[in-house]
Amino acid sequence: MKFCYLLTLFALGWGNFSGPAMAETLAALKAAGQLRIGVKDTVRPLGFRDEQGQLQGLEIDLARKLTQELLGSEAQAQLIPLLNQERLPALLEGTVDLVIAQMAATSGRARLVVFSPHYYLDGTGLLVRAADQPDQATTTPTKIAVLQASSAIAVLRTWRPQAQLVGVSSYQAAQALLQQHQVDAVAADNSILAGWSQTLPAYRQLPLRLSGEPLAIAMPKGLQYQDLHQQVHQILERLQQSGWLAERVRYWGLPSF
Repeated sequence: MKFCYLLTLFALGWGNFSGPAMAETLAALKAAGQLRIGVKDTVRPLGFRDEQGQLQGLEIDLARKLTQELLGSEAQAQLIPLLNQERLPALLEGTVDLVIAQMAATSGRARLVVFSPHYYLDGTGLLVRAADQPDQATTTPTKIAVLQASSAIAVLRTWRPQAQLVGVSSYQAAQALLQQHQVDAVAADNSILAGWSQTLPAYRQLPLRLSGEPLAIAMPKGLQYQDLHQQVHQILERLQQSGWLAERVRYWGLPSF
């Protein structure tokens, strides 16, 4: 699948990874006084809209804080919601300057973009019914709903080879199976399951991280962007060392095992 995606990028003329011509260098960003950041607006608690329609979440906080550190004011952040399939094209085309949108730093993506140190270590987790007691069925579930073609399938087969995996086409379908007692648990990214457990009291998230998927800031490749890379790296390291990032992770209820 990743190979096919890379071929598609080559076909579209993105085979030269020296950086998108439309992306802004750090000097240009400071001159313009604006930082365009691709974010999520449907993934609580990373990036979502509250009851007033305002963007909230860990990644939204990070995007605004990064803009403040780079340009002087968080008001200079232009937050642009993106779908999963829009994230890389938006950065490669220069529609956005950075992406902070639930993007895991993988080797395939690193051929196309530059990643910062990770700001959150995500990974496959499990959600069970809150009413279930923490017995064998919930701590080591034997029947698990998982999205079809998800990377979590390989993780689950390694972790629990004897478990029966039930493929579903959507998270809503997985939730329905769990509610109807047709499965013992639902597998998905811990960041997604955290949002479920926060908004759906009928479910609880198990304290498990079965894989490690580092979520990182994606930036355009190219020597002209080295100043931007260095500044983002340094800012993120300061936010980690000062405890700001850990405090935001706790505030948004994301598990940290």
